[in-house]
Amino acid sequence: METNYCNAVFERDVLITGIKVGTETFSTPKMLEEDMEVAIKMVVVGNGAVGKSSMIQRYCKGIFTKDYKKTIGVDFLERQIQVNDEDVRLMLWDTAGQEEFDAITKAYYRGAQACVLVFSTTDRESFEAISSWREKVVAEVGDIPTVLVQNKIDLLDDSCIKNEEAEALAKKLKLRFYRTSVKEDLNVSEVFKYLAEKYLQKLKQQIAEDPELMHSSSNKIGVFNTAGGGHSGPNSSTLNGGDVINLRPNKQRTKKSRNPFSSCSIP
Repeated sequence: METNYCNAVFERDVLITGIKVGTETFSTPKMLEEDMEVAIKMVVVGNGAVGKSSMIQRYCKGIFTKDYKKTIGVDFLERQIQVNDEDVRLMLWDTAGQEEFDAITKAYYRGAQACVLVFSTTDRESFEAISSWREKVVAEVGDIPTVLVQNKIDLLDDSCIKNEEAEALAKKLKLRFYRTSVKEDLNVSEVFKYLAEKYLQKLKQQIAEDPELMHSSSNKIGVFNTAGGGHSGPNSSTLNGGDVINLRPNKQRTKKSRNPFSSCSIP
């Protein structure tokens, strides 16, 4: 699936809607206020057959498919949610877990603002490969908000990874750790909601430390143009050393109620 991108440098009067920094509130001019929304690019990374595609399908479409279909290169889905009363569009990039696709998938890490590292309860190799996947992502985009996910906990009886091992790895990598079951829709929403909150928190901190980041001509802001045109390919522009604020037009979209699949049961 392909998404069109266009690069733009925002002028001094174009700001993010409703992000509060201290006692100030940054807001767009009236003519743009209803047209823009924050968008966050998240990459889901890990060995093949750990449930990356199923996780994204479950979260974005509310469906689960038992049949395994290997991802060739990169796939993409999106979903709009609300985070602290902000409309946020999550763009979830599903990357292939096989080594032969490394050159392709690494290119799509660029511009990512959050990452999900996934291993399977029943696949020891996928667990042992996590540190390597982490290094690949950091090499491309730096230390972005990231979580560690142990998927397929509905198959704990067949587990080849001890609980203490998984927890120790999360502690070593200094990552938030989730145990999920895509099949049972357990904790899937929590993973993506946490990352969205974490990224927005980081964004607010950056702006609080240096409000000029919103105006500087040296820091580009990625704009996703759904009306056509623009340039194809990942946006490699950065904000404050590695992050991109993505905004996209929202004028032609009608407001929808929250997807009933946005919540998940907690064990």
